[in-house]
Amino acid sequence: MPKLKISIFIFLLSISFLSNAQEIAVLKYSGGGDWYSNPTALPNLIEFCNANINTQISAKPETVEPGSTDIFQFPLVHMTGHGNVIFSDHEIENLRNYLLSGGFLHIDDNYGMNEYVRKEIKKMFPEKDFVELPANHPIFSSAFNFPNGLPKIHEHDALAPQAFGIIENDRLILLFTFESDLGDGWESPEVHNDPEEVRQKALKMGANIIKYAFEN
Repeated sequence: MPKLKISIFIFLLSISFLSNAQEIAVLKYSGGGDWYSNPTALPNLIEFCNANINTQISAKPETVEPGSTDIFQFPLVHMTGHGNVIFSDHEIENLRNYLLSGGFLHIDDNYGMNEYVRKEIKKMFPEKDFVELPANHPIFSSAFNFPNGLPKIHEHDALAPQAFGIIENDRLILLFTFESDLGDGWESPEVHNDPEEVRQKALKMGANIIKYAFEN
C-alpha cells in the first residue's frame, strides 16, 4: 500500500479514539506469556476510577490483539503476564502506528516479562531507548500524588520499583512498570491478601495512568 494511503488509513483509524474516549482493552499477545493474568485487576481499577476520577469506562474491559485494527478504538491498552512475549512483524508495525497516532500502552510486569518486553519494544522502536521516568513526571501526579514515583506493591526480587517509558515529541506513549506489580494490587483483596493501604496505592497509581493516557 502506498505511504500516502497508509497515512490516510491510520488517520481515519485514529479518529475512532474520539468515539471511544474512555475505554480500555487488554492486549492478547503470543509467545506463551499468560496475557490473561490478574483477571479481577482491571475491573476493580475501572470501578475505582469511575468512582474517584469521574471516568465512565465500561465495567468489563475488551480484549484486543496487537495486529488488529480494533486496537485503534482504545486510547489505552493494558498488557501483563509472566514470561515470553512475541510480536510478529505485522503486529510490531500495527502497535507502532497505534502509539504514534495517539494510543497508549501500559505494560505491567507481573514477573518475568522484562527481557522479552525489552527485546520486542526495541524491534518496535529501534531508534529509541527506554528512559526511566523521574519522580516528578506528570504521570505520578495526574490524579493522586506520588512524590517518590512508582510505588512498590508486590515483592519479587527485593528490587526498587521502576517506571520506564518510550517518549515521542515529549509525550509518554508507552509505560513499562517493573518490580512494582500494580496488577496484583488491583486484584480483589482475597487474591493476594494485600493490606488495604497497599491496594489503595496500587489503585491510585493505576488511576494516574488512566487519567494521563486519556488526557495526553
